[in-house]
Amino acid sequence: MNKKHSTLLKILLALFALNSISLYLYFSASNHSNHQHLVENHRDTTEESFPGIIPRRGPHLSKPWPIIPSYLPWSLTPNVVLKSCEAYFGNGFTRVADILSAKAAVRSGSSWFRCHYSGTLRSSICEGGKVRMDPEKIKMSRGGEKLEDVIGRKEEEELPEFEDGAFEVQGEGGAMLKKKKLVGEEFLDEFLPVGNVFRHTMRELIRSVVVVGENDFTCQEWVEEPTLLVTRYEYANLFHTETDWYSAYVSSRVTGLPNRPHLVFVDGHCETQLEETWKALFSSLRYAKNFSGPVCFRHAIFSPLGYETPLFKGLTEKINCHGASAHDLWQSPDDQKTARLSEFGEMIGAAFGLPVNRHHADKAASVHNVLFVRREDYLAHPRHKGKVESRLSNEQEIFDSLQGWASNHLECKVNLINGLFAHMSMKEQVRAIQDASVIIGAHGAGLTHIVSAIPNTVILEIISSFFRRPHFQLIAQWKGLEYHAINLDGSHANPGVVIDRLNKIMRSLGC
Repeated sequence: MNKKHSTLLKILLALFALNSISLYLYFSASNHSNHQHLVENHRDTTEESFPGIIPRRGPHLSKPWPIIPSYLPWSLTPNVVLKSCEAYFGNGFTRVADILSAKAAVRSGSSWFRCHYSGTLRSSICEGGKVRMDPEKIKMSRGGEKLEDVIGRKEEEELPEFEDGAFEVQGEGGAMLKKKKLVGEEFLDEFLPVGNVFRHTMRELIRSVVVVGENDFTCQEWVEEPTLLVTRYEYANLFHTETDWYSAYVSSRVTGLPNRPHLVFVDGHCETQLEETWKALFSSLRYAKNFSGPVCFRHAIFSPLGYETPLFKGLTEKINCHGASAHDLWQSPDDQKTARLSEFGEMIGAAFGLPVNRHHADKAASVHNVLFVRREDYLAHPRHKGKVESRLSNEQEIFDSLQGWASNHLECKVNLINGLFAHMSMKEQVRAIQDASVIIGAHGAGLTHIVSAIPNTVILEIISSFFRRPHFQLIAQWKGLEYHAINLDGSHANPGVVIDRLNKIMRSLGC
């Protein structure tokens, strides 16, 4: 071998050695990272929550919970007072029914299932380990389609109908276990009462759950990470979707999930802009009918309907709660005060990567944003005509008058923000809410965003005599925000009256 070939061979051997070392370091780091992830999950998750289950594979890693200023612990306690603010907005789900024992599941490798019941909200958060879903036994449209592709589709096609066995759990008793219903009507009436809900899809889902033997419990796909299963009704309306967001958030906290869960919509609704927030809040999103066959969840959580949250129940029953800071409540607990809605609003902002430690602390600030939330025509869902119902017949006139007022306001600089939310992403909408010192608008779903308003924001609602309901006054109260209303005779507002009210608000802000 000549000198040239010897040198070339040495170079090749050196490159091979370097490549081997690189591969070893890569896989070592990868294995260490995976091991750390499993250890952290094990550390944060009790054996009772995931009994006797060895993870096989997971589709995605879960997003961590963000650090938010208004967070208070959600630990279960039997001392939550019925009808208190914590019972309404926090963890009032203190009565637990163990339907399939977690201890038995550890011993046999079978499923476990339990429901957490709130006597205040009269609803349950149910969860189970080793739960099977068969999409073929759920009658509904596929879901997740583009809106323009399903124009005219009936709502009945989008709401789920569950056959027995749409969901299954594995019982004790071996392969020859006879199939039976997980719960009967008496249990459903006690833990998942219909109440005022016209069609209680979550109750119907739990009714469909069947206990089967080991041989009948077969899965085409496993989802390893904790997963929320949600059924929705008015999925294109911001207020109603906010109630679903809140229910899903509360379900995640009550069941003590160490990270943000994944999400499966058990409905056949098409895609809407509001899915931007669903995807930001949770770790991933799929539709039930998008699975190609039976799928099994290591840990499934069934979120109550949005109609069963305090945001909706407050419209028909008195919830005497007022917003307070988490710091104050930590120092001095008060059954008539809550920071939970502020916590949730901060969660939405954090999910979009927006800062959560902001305050309108300086009353004498020289620049203030006044956000005018507009109502616009847009196509909301397959049965919508694309026209919104007018709540303020001279909205453009009011906006033009406010523009003139803002440009001539000499005491301080006022930026009037044209809140054309239908043309803004969800993140841009939340940012506009957080940047505003004052939020003004006619009664309409867009004002639901005040859930994400930061402390010391002032709300001015213009209310038509045809739409006089307390949605946004209550949200402001439950967040501890200053609220004002202009009640109209009809739907026409006097620009001078609106400007006069704004002037008084600005003076209270030192402007």
